[in-house]
This record gives sequence, structure tokens and C-alpha cells, in this order.
Amino acid sequence: MTIRVFIADDQAMVRAGFAALLDAQDDMSVVGDAANGLEAVDRVPRVRPDVVLLDVRMPEMDGLEAAKRLLAADAAHRPSVIMLTTFDIDDYIYEALRHGASGFLLKDAPPDDLIAAVRVVAAGEALLAPSVTRRLIAEFARSRPTGPTQSPRLAELTEREREVLRLIARGMSNQEISRQLFVAEQTVKTHINRIFAKIGLRDRAQAVVFAYESGLVTAGQAEETG
Repeated sequence: MTIRVFIADDQAMVRAGFAALLDAQDDMSVVGDAANGLEAVDRVPRVRPDVVLLDVRMPEMDGLEAAKRLLAADAAHRPSVIMLTTFDIDDYIYEALRHGASGFLLKDAPPDDLIAAVRVVAAGEALLAPSVTRRLIAEFARSRPTGPTQSPRLAELTEREREVLRLIARGMSNQEISRQLFVAEQTVKTHINRIFAKIGLRDRAQAVVFAYESGLVTAGQAEETG
């Protein structure tokens, strides 16, 4: 299946470079682009891409507002969104993840990382750039401290599911979680699917945000993993 990609960035050279790279892949096709968020919000529903690459800072409408609008669409027509940023920790990234973005990628990342990111997100996974994930997570917690009372939504999870969610929030992969808990990787996947269904989460990016906002994980716990 061909992955349909839409690119929104205010720099024409960036759009052209990304398009040339992605179109050269046998399993990808760039179906449109935009120079600002307003154009992206207008054009994306017409071409129905699987993945949208959104620059965070654009004129007319920034990437955050564009992401909110695109991700508010009904599930049948909602694309996966990757935020593009020049900075490894960007003030907008947290809000974008909260609204359902599947992750973020640095604009100066190697070409192979961009290609891999599109494939990961198209497959329904979340993307948090490995080199900065844990610092980003710690920043979430430091800038938005939670109170001592945990969210009542946590009561919907079993103790094992809460433990899995803690490990997701610390940036662990399914394989790492399976080793930590001494269970099969398929068992981890089953736990994750149940967590998402019970709490109404879309992917790992939203799971990370929920873990901190609910009080399940604190900044100190994140720093223990760094």
C-alpha cells in the first residue's frame, strides 16, 4: 500500500526537498503541500493523506492550530500528524501531542529518519525522536506539575496496566517493557491496547501526556531513567 503524504512548511526549499526524498520511495507518494497552516487545513481534506508533516512555525496559521483542526476530523478522515521543529524541545510540541499528533521530528534529522518516521506513523505508531524523548517528557512534568491526587481515570486500569503505562511514559519500547516485566512482547501489546481502549488514548504520544497529567509519573521518576 502506498503511503500518501502531505507537507506543510513555509520554506519552499524544505517542501521540495522533503517531497523529492519521499516520492523517491517505492511505498510513498506526496499528494500535496502548503506554505502555511491555513492552506494545509483547506487542502488536506481534499487529498486525504495518510500522514501530514506540519512545520510548527508558519505564517497565517501555525502548525499547532492546524494540527488541532486536522485532528478534530472524524476518525475515517483523520490523518496522522508529525510535527516538524527546528528545536529539540519546542513549546508547541506538548500541546500538539495532547491534541493527537503522533509525534515530532527535528527538521535537520537525517533523510533516513524522515522516511522511517513516515512509515512508523502510517503504521499507527507514535513517533518521539529517540535522542530527545526523555528530555521532552521531563519538560512536560517540570512545566506542568501535577498535584498529589491522581486522576480517577487511573482506577479503570489494573495494577499491571498502570505499570505498563509508567514504563511507556519513561520512553521504553515494547521490547524494553517486556524485559522489565519478564513477560512476552505480545503480552505487552495486549496490555497497551487495553490501556488505550479504557482511557480513550490514540497512541503512545498521548499515553505519555496522560501519564504525567494524571499524576501517575512525576518529573523525578523521568529523570531516574535519563
